[in-house]
Amino acid sequence: MQSVVVLGNGQLGRMLRQAGELLGVIVHLVNFNSDINKIPISDSIIIAEIEYWPKNILTETLKNHFSFLNRNSFPFIVDRLKQKKLLDSLHINTVPWLFLSNKKDWKSIFDMLGESVIVKNRRGGYDGHGQWYINRTHFQEIPNSCYGKCIVEQNINFFHEVSLIGARNKEGMTVFYPLINNLHQKGILRISSTLPKINQIYQKQAENILKIIMQKLNYIGVMTMECFITSKGLIINELAPRVHNSGHWTQNGASISQFELHLRSVLNLDLPKPIIFGHSVMINIIGILINFAWLKQPMLHLHWYNKQVIAGRKVGHLNLTDFDQKRLRLALNALITEMPKEYSSAIKWAISNL
Repeated sequence: MQSVVVLGNGQLGRMLRQAGELLGVIVHLVNFNSDINKIPISDSIIIAEIEYWPKNILTETLKNHFSFLNRNSFPFIVDRLKQKKLLDSLHINTVPWLFLSNKKDWKSIFDMLGESVIVKNRRGGYDGHGQWYINRTHFQEIPNSCYGKCIVEQNINFFHEVSLIGARNKEGMTVFYPLINNLHQKGILRISSTLPKINQIYQKQAENILKIIMQKLNYIGVMTMECFITSKGLIINELAPRVHNSGHWTQNGASISQFELHLRSVLNLDLPKPIIFGHSVMINIIGILINFAWLKQPMLHLHWYNKQVIAGRKVGHLNLTDFDQKRLRLALNALITEMPKEYSSAIKWAISNL
């Protein structure tokens, strides 16, 4: 029986393990304090559910092990400075950016990027952490520790924030899901929705770009590319070398989930293009208790992570999938009354985009 070692044991790792069970694949989840002698490294393929690891004997061993398929490509993605330089070297249109080296840079940064910018840690930072939205009047709020360890991006206007999830196997074959429309609130992904009518120009452009990136890095597995659709066209925001929150809808909205697709890719199993089941909406459950009243909707699937409920923490998600757009809108409208008020605007946004 084939086995896969996953560095990280959060919800993404657990969903990979669930997908593995259906394929007859043993998936070992490894936390950062695991005993390295108890991990079947030599008999497994090593992947990761997260890009950012503490430095210790375990992580140093795994990230450099020959069984870690993407050991040579991870350094170009986990560091935002290296990631931006990679995109620039490939002549890929990305969000305008500059390196933040010291406090003297601010005048030239605002002169070149405009009045509103986003400061991002080179490594780590997600769900709004490690990021600062600033302008000329309050750049002093940036911690001194950021200098030399952050990049600064232009805060651009966009029509849609989308993501593309694709996979590549050892033979270089690639498959992709449709572009997904995303809504972030306070830096956290609140909701994702399939687009009823996908602009094939953007779809094909995004697929070509992600294919170029994966081939350049010789990357194997699922990779996610976050993008903005602007008046100037498609602009790449960030890359994630793993399964992604915006792909959770595939668990119930596609014939092959992103988790199964990832395992198929790294194990060099057949990689057919997934079939999409109608229209899907994924709602992140953030810092609220489980409510079984959500299950009144027959097309709704609840995915609960069994985590301690803490404000701002993702503790589960809801997937709603239906071929009938009208019925899906009605289900989402009914769900508004069962969710906290802060979800109303996000659900209405999803309804308006169906």
